[in-house]
Amino acid sequence: MQQRFDLIVVGAGMVGSALACALADSGLKLALLDAQSLQPVPEPLSASGYDPRVSALSAASEQILRRLGAWQQIPSSRRCAYRHMCVWDAEGTGEVRFDARSLNELRLGHIVENWQVQNALLEVLQGRPVELLGDSRVQGLVQEDDGWRLNLDDGRQLHAPLILAADGARSQLRDLAGFAMREWDYLHHAVVTTVELSEPHQETAWQRFLPSGPLAFLPLPSRDGKHYCSIVWSLLPEAAERVMALDDKDFCIALAEALECRLGPVLAVDRRVCIPLRQRHAKRYVMPGLALLGDAAHSIHPLAGQGVNLGFLDAAQLADVLLAALERGENIADIAVLERYERARMGNNLAVMAAMEGFERLFHADALPLRWLRNTGMALFDRAPLLKSGVMRQAMGLSGELPSLACG
Repeated sequence: MQQRFDLIVVGAGMVGSALACALADSGLKLALLDAQSLQPVPEPLSASGYDPRVSALSAASEQILRRLGAWQQIPSSRRCAYRHMCVWDAEGTGEVRFDARSLNELRLGHIVENWQVQNALLEVLQGRPVELLGDSRVQGLVQEDDGWRLNLDDGRQLHAPLILAADGARSQLRDLAGFAMREWDYLHHAVVTTVELSEPHQETAWQRFLPSGPLAFLPLPSRDGKHYCSIVWSLLPEAAERVMALDDKDFCIALAEALECRLGPVLAVDRRVCIPLRQRHAKRYVMPGLALLGDAAHSIHPLAGQGVNLGFLDAAQLADVLLAALERGENIADIAVLERYERARMGNNLAVMAAMEGFERLFHADALPLRWLRNTGMALFDRAPLLKSGVMRQAMGLSGELPSLACG
């Protein structure tokens, strides 16, 4: 069976679904395709009731989701605003604190489970003029005179002048199309889980830089008098293996000690997941009739939780470019149109990736002069309110040139 569309979004994760929502009323014959089912994701069966996969959503991401109608679908009991951030160095006295009040904002961001965001976007797409093609696995990509053909594993063939690849860090579409990549292994693994705390998290995102890698405690909504955080613990592979082998009691003890017991003893832990960390960046985001966005174009260290925020900005920017081209009567699959998206996003993405790489390298440096410089720099930065404000406003998506969906 053959089907023809004006545009196909491959990958119905948070970023691909957001792009489909943004283009749903464009008048294009649009399909959203994914190898997984596009039915609502069920609530996790963990002891805490939370899924370990969460995102630290910036103000810009919240605005994009709100404008798409998805933010309103996320129950307030499942999203946790954080108003403070505390970052400190385990190898010295350097510490930086951020406070939303210093920016005249109510919060710095929200911690939200990925499945909640995903379900909210799929809810928005129900009844919209977008064909949802779940359980559809791509086997081949063929360039044709009038666009591209996707060959699916069930024998179907989908044709479109423009295909947008949002199918994740291990993007099959990116590989099939032959996009060149820069990538390297961080030589670290991230141990991810949810923990119950003995003390409230104080609406604060906590991050301690250890010699083995950063440890983040991300606040989740308290329930029934119990306090929870999602943790991301970056470790060398051998250390990650040892930590994963600990029983729950010893893991909780090790975790509390790693955070200097700032939130008291860790009472309980959900199942742990260990994820190898790699950085990837496509040398180009576009070719005629094909564009990459989100993790398919770039994936970074989860150091500051910026990955999905970059992806949402990609989706919003690409939507702006395509809608503007349609208004002008241009061919949206033309390389000159798609390069507008690439120019708008590549520089910003590279800047964020370079900053994260610099932080990661700086905090792993063990030489005494660098440790002194690191701690002195943190202390000076913490006493520079204008500089702190500028950095945080940039990270929150409150400054700089933004796509229309991200603007208040």
